[in-house]
Amino acid sequence: MQISFEQLMEQLKEKQYHPVYLLHGEEPFFIDKVVRHFEHEVLEAHQRAFNLTVVYGKDTDAQQIRDAAMRYPMMAPRQVIIVKEAQEMRDLSALLPYVQKPAPTTILVLAHKHKRLKTHTKLGKALAAQAVVMESKPLYENQVPTWIANHLESYGFTISDESSQLLAEYLGTDLSRIANELNKLVLNLQKGTCITPQHIETHIGISREFNVFELQRALAHGDTTRLGRILAFFVANHKKHPPIMVIATLFNFFSRLYMFHYLRKRPEKEVLQAMGLRSSWFLKDYKAAARRYGPTQVARIIHLLRRYDLKAKGVDFAGTADSELLKELLWQIITLATVPEHIVKPPQ
Repeated sequence: MQISFEQLMEQLKEKQYHPVYLLHGEEPFFIDKVVRHFEHEVLEAHQRAFNLTVVYGKDTDAQQIRDAAMRYPMMAPRQVIIVKEAQEMRDLSALLPYVQKPAPTTILVLAHKHKRLKTHTKLGKALAAQAVVMESKPLYENQVPTWIANHLESYGFTISDESSQLLAEYLGTDLSRIANELNKLVLNLQKGTCITPQHIETHIGISREFNVFELQRALAHGDTTRLGRILAFFVANHKKHPPIMVIATLFNFFSRLYMFHYLRKRPEKEVLQAMGLRSSWFLKDYKAAARRYGPTQVARIIHLLRRYDLKAKGVDFAGTADSELLKELLWQIITLATVPEHIVKPPQ
């Protein structure tokens, strides 16, 4: 039975248990969270000594797991066996007979992290038919701000759109890293707080004034004075703001801007969905940028960003400092805004 993370957690909170669980996929965060629940919530504290078994795939084999799973629980209605790093088991497929006929008083949890279990195998087909299967997929970049908001809401906090976007831009898609940073907010702020860029600067260290989010806003509005201040800050703090990261963020912004040019006459809800934006708040900068950069100019900028991304990675290029590289790129983007759209040549 295929199930989502949210559905599985709801079942576990309601104490609806099944004999076998497969937790697999590329995103370890959801797998780890489910495993922690099985470790700490399914059995009472006094039951765990004899009825909780945690093993690691590289240190065990199918026979040991089958033998442990067939035992009866001691002074408890069930026992829990967790196989962490199940992808490291050399003979994982040998669990097939047990999966086909599991012990009713055992909960066997297979935590198969960092990759999917092959579903076309005999074991994969048996698990799909007999077990509860949760595939843990990594989030797309445009899903991260919503995930941040939902995660904080589960702890009793809210967050502004600007703040969730700021965190997403800087922390990427690694949910474990994001959750660790969000814990700093949860531990230091009063429940019910609406998290703002000021809170993020104070407790996480991401500047609310000098960040990539503000850089793209300065480009969108043609604010060269602010752009210069942000660039100077980036140069002085180049380890925290490497050109590769800045270019990647700008590439996302201008790619969406290119899309916006061909969507702007459609209903706002449709535009937001197509661009992967959470709310109309984010459209302000795209509307401003669309007045400054036409479709051909945006295409040229995307071409520039690709070229400078390669330069920042040392491909076919050497000799210029990172700070100079970023200056060159931003100067060319700003210059393109001053050239009439009909004069700009499309990229080759």
